Amino acid sequence: MTFKEYVKDRTVFVLINVILFIIIGGIMVLVRMNVQTVFLVFCIWFFPLITYVLIEYFKQKIFYNELTSIIENLDQKYLLPEVMKEPETVEGKALYEVLRQANKDMHEHVKSYRDRENEYREYIETWIHEIKTPIASTRLIIENNQSSVTRNIKEEVKKIEEYIEQVLYYSRSNNVSKDYLIKEVSLVDLVRSVIKRNSRDFISKGISINLEEVEGTVFSDAKWLEFILNQLIGNAIKYIRERDGKVIIHTVRNENNIVLTIEDNGIGITEKDLHRVFEKGFTGENGRKFGKSTGIGLYLCKKLVDQLGLGLTITSNMGEGTKVSIIFPLASGNFIQ
Repeated sequence: MTFKEYVKDRTVFVLINVILFIIIGGIMVLVRMNVQTVFLVFCIWFFPLITYVLIEYFKQKIFYNELTSIIENLDQKYLLPEVMKEPETVEGKALYEVLRQANKDMHEHVKSYRDRENEYREYIETWIHEIKTPIASTRLIIENNQSSVTRNIKEEVKKIEEYIEQVLYYSRSNNVSKDYLIKEVSLVDLVRSVIKRNSRDFISKGISINLEEVEGTVFSDAKWLEFILNQLIGNAIKYIRERDGKVIIHTVRNENNIVLTIEDNGIGITEKDLHRVFEKGFTGENGRKFGKSTGIGLYLCKKLVDQLGLGLTITSNMGEGTKVSIIFPLASGNFIQ
């Protein structure tokens, strides 16, 4: 706030005083009072007025400067009324009270929406657990009635289970800290487990898999890592070449991290889509072309690795393949955010 802006805001107050003095000064001249008396009245009138304006200006300038400094250093701006000092001026107190009321109302609204979100998430999780029962029954029926038809049904049931799992992890993605269990995880065991889950797809599509160079152990949550890896390998299978498909999984140990890389020779990702693949709901050219993408898988992977304190990078060349890497920091303090 500049002095010019402050005075401009009080233009009416200043003009009233100037007009009143002109009127009174004019009357004093008409009654033949000398100039020295008029000047003395001017000084008596405007010296306290100017002093008052300057004092009020500096008081308000200090107040608003402190306010600006506090809010610039706050990560959560809505906490301003809780950390600011109660001002001494009437205007400042009025502003302070308005901010406190707004803050209180905001907290009530946030709590309301948070309760709704928790209620919705709990319903989704309950529904997921309930739906597993008829799916398990369907699998049992399929196992007892083997045929080409039931084998096809089994494949569709597997897809349903994967989508249900995706929904479950999506509903929990904002509360990873309440669900993770950090322990030592063997990367080769983790990769083999996910490969086994997708073995039928590898066989049916004739995709060769190479994981001889996978080694090392990390500290993280095995369940969340398996979900992330399953999404990445599932994408590699989904967009693999029709012939001579190949997936290579390997690790590289660096000074500060271990990098697990999933590399395929699939159709690749266009350059214009590559920087957006982690966006929620983004399917890109391949998703529109093949009609198999929901735009949630990679978004979830990125969200979960961020929550777990890991890194995720992707590189690709159109028509040559895609390479996705999960980066595990070796410093134990970096595993969890």
